Amino acid sequence: MDSIEPDSQVYRTLLESTRAIPWQIDWATATFAYIGPQIEALLGWAPSSWVGIDDWSSRMHPDDRERVVNFCVSQSQAGVDHEADYRALTTTGEYVWIRDVVHVVRDEAGQVQSLVGFMFDITERKKTEETLLALQKELEELSFRDGLTGVANRRKFDAVYDEEWSEARRNVQPLSLIMFDVDFFKRYNDHYGHVEGDECLKRVAQALSSAANRPRDFVARYGGEEFVLLLPASDEAAAKAVADRCRQAIFKTQIRHAASPISQLLTVSMGVGTIVPSGNDDPVSFIDLVDRQLYRAKQGGRDRIVAGAA
Repeated sequence: MDSIEPDSQVYRTLLESTRAIPWQIDWATATFAYIGPQIEALLGWAPSSWVGIDDWSSRMHPDDRERVVNFCVSQSQAGVDHEADYRALTTTGEYVWIRDVVHVVRDEAGQVQSLVGFMFDITERKKTEETLLALQKELEELSFRDGLTGVANRRKFDAVYDEEWSEARRNVQPLSLIMFDVDFFKRYNDHYGHVEGDECLKRVAQALSSAANRPRDFVARYGGEEFVLLLPASDEAAAKAVADRCRQAIFKTQIRHAASPISQLLTVSMGVGTIVPSGNDDPVSFIDLVDRQLYRAKQGGRDRIVAGAA
């Protein structure tokens, strides 16, 4: 392991006093000519145990091994300097994140002679990156969630709706949509106050969520006292059944509405639409159609379901 040829003892001392771990591999034999003693402090493996590249690859996390080894070998064969991040195994069975920075040394004929490089411990940097990614994901989820009710917001609905529309058109499957409007909600707010009005919307959202029991069924607050329920791969009959289940779920909440002219309990009006999208169909027009069904339900006396296929 001492076959590296530093110009002086000072040079070796400089190499071995850095936090980075220097190393050298002979290309022809694929063996380590040198590896700094710092490797033992970081990973626990003695420098003498680093004989060939198999020792390097076998001490790599299984999920990183194939990707990193293939990349490093191909880059080295091409004579290209490179770097790679991976998790290295310690003697205690834990993993440390390593960044390997590799320089390819050529002989006078231009052939690869050796590889020299430095290993850097980037564990703390990776932890910071993972924390930032988790925070970014959390912020993204919050940006797609209605702050009052906790269900998805209009922005998230628009994104999911576009995805499900494309999926239904590609697979020639039905797509159903239910639009809800809480009946006489302004009167509810005026009678009970906005705090109770907010609590009412939360309970409605919970009830609708409980009725959407398939993994891809999607509930969102569309705006104000309006909600939507997207039902992928559901025909008109299935959508009507879900709408009726939603109506029953709202009834079971037993939300008092003394200011309603049609019921002493809170009710909702629903418009239901189903379509098998084709290339000629417009997703916005379909939403407009379901919205018209909802309008008919409200004009027809509220507390009812109006359904139809596009």
